[in-house]
Amino acid sequence: MSFFKKLKEKISTQTTEVTEKFKAGLEKTRDSFAGKMNDLVYKYRSVDEDFFEELEEILIGADVGVTTVMDLVEELKDEVRRQNIKDSKDIQPIISEKLAELLEKEGGETEVNLQPAGLSVILVVGVNGVGKTTSIGKLAHMYKQQGKKVILAAGDTFRAGAIEQLEVWGERAGVDVIKQSEGSDPAAVMFDAIQAAKSREADILICDTAGRLQNKVNLMKELEKMKRVISREIPGAPHEVLIALDATTGQNAMSQAKTFKETTDVTGIILTKLDGTAKGGIVLAIRHELDIPVKFVGLGEKIDDLQPFDSEQFVYGLFKDMVDEEEGRE
Repeated sequence: MSFFKKLKEKISTQTTEVTEKFKAGLEKTRDSFAGKMNDLVYKYRSVDEDFFEELEEILIGADVGVTTVMDLVEELKDEVRRQNIKDSKDIQPIISEKLAELLEKEGGETEVNLQPAGLSVILVVGVNGVGKTTSIGKLAHMYKQQGKKVILAAGDTFRAGAIEQLEVWGERAGVDVIKQSEGSDPAAVMFDAIQAAKSREADILICDTAGRLQNKVNLMKELEKMKRVISREIPGAPHEVLIALDATTGQNAMSQAKTFKETTDVTGIILTKLDGTAKGGIVLAIRHELDIPVKFVGLGEKIDDLQPFDSEQFVYGLFKDMVDEEEGRE
């Protein structure tokens, strides 16, 4: 059975709503990437060095990242030699399969580490303007829909309007927001939020943080202090440190992830605005080069458009036209 057929079968066992969200959210990337892939296959009937050179350009253009592309192309060359592939059409499913393997490689746990009992604490970091606060609001909504009691902590006391913005999302999601005045100590907010979460028997506490990167030393000290207060009050917490990255910024998102990885123990990524870019390949670069799993992706503007990341849905959303084309030939 071909990879595309296996992929279609796996997707068919999942909800249509999720499949449609990934298809719609990846439309720009699919139209750009898959369109160029099709053109490449029809341009080169045989798989030769020129084919691979042009494939490299397409992958780099989709923001897959140079290091990732070079490794991927070497693997493809080995596979072509091993299977003695001559026709360029036969390599399409192999490219898809390699991308899927990259996303699913060992250690890429996409499940959020929620505690089976007691309070789970999620710390959300990231620079200003990437959709961090919006993502927190959407996360709160998602968990509330699952029947969890959620509380938000307004730990970004530095940016003007950040507390009010989080309060607006708290109202939309129907969850409480614990805050202090602008300019107050974020660690003190964390302390208050934990006490409130405990007394109200909340399941999940999601903490906003300041998004400035101008001074890494200050940022690191602030995050460390917040984490120290959290872990003192709840041993083992925070259970997740998620970094929000804007997919439309491409390689700039990579450098942000590297910076935050240096200053705090990032456990996963919220990739926002994936629907707004034709360069969704950044997901692969992040996974391969940073070894941090993508845990959520933003696939639209609506409150329920933040989705848990699913590698099979992602690959299907990327190659939907090719999958359907193969199915039509059978």
